Amino acid sequence: MPRLNPSLTRPTIRELHSFLFSTPKPHHHHLPRAPLSSNRPLSSTSSHPRASPKPQTRDRGPPSTEETQTDFGSLDVLGNTPAPSTSIDACAWDGFHLNSGVKVVGGKGVLLVNGEVFEWCPWVGNREGMRMVNGKGQWEVEDEAWGLLGLVWPKPDLLILGLGKELRPISPKTRQYINSLGIRVDISDTRNAAAQFNLLATERGVSSVAAALIPLGWKEGKGVV
Repeated sequence: MPRLNPSLTRPTIRELHSFLFSTPKPHHHHLPRAPLSSNRPLSSTSSHPRASPKPQTRDRGPPSTEETQTDFGSLDVLGNTPAPSTSIDACAWDGFHLNSGVKVVGGKGVLLVNGEVFEWCPWVGNREGMRMVNGKGQWEVEDEAWGLLGLVWPKPDLLILGLGKELRPISPKTRQYINSLGIRVDISDTRNAAAQFNLLATERGVSSVAAALIPLGWKEGKGVV
């Protein structure tokens, strides 16, 4: 009988026990690491965005030929809104011409309230006669000049005051009295005051905006000459 090869012999019980119950050793897989450089940024995006370059010209090219484009330069929101009858058509040297065709001349001012026009002479009854500028160079009249504003209801939110050809500040006394009626006041020269009244009265309505205007030809101490 031939002799058995030792490599084909059966394992012992101790060898089987060691083989079956031994803990396998973990296999470590080493991944390649990318080289780091202190001279290169980690991100390709800069933390400070670059500003867009300044345009070399303001030319936007030839005008568009599309029929549906909007010309904002000719856009008039109030184009279809009729102007109030008390809007000022012209500021004359000695008075005013209104949109309704009424003319207030003869050196008199106008008071426009709630769609009505009134002749207004705030210098009448003034202690200084034909003067409406106090010693501090401020425009000031007696409280009686605003008697109509105290009677109307509802009262306007804003009074636009045109002081003649030149603009000057109004006295705290006059401003305080107008504000006590619940009305804000905005001062200007007469031409700009008339234009502002026309715009705001058309936009907001004549019940919200009032105007008190002195003729352009008014001269302190002399009246309209």
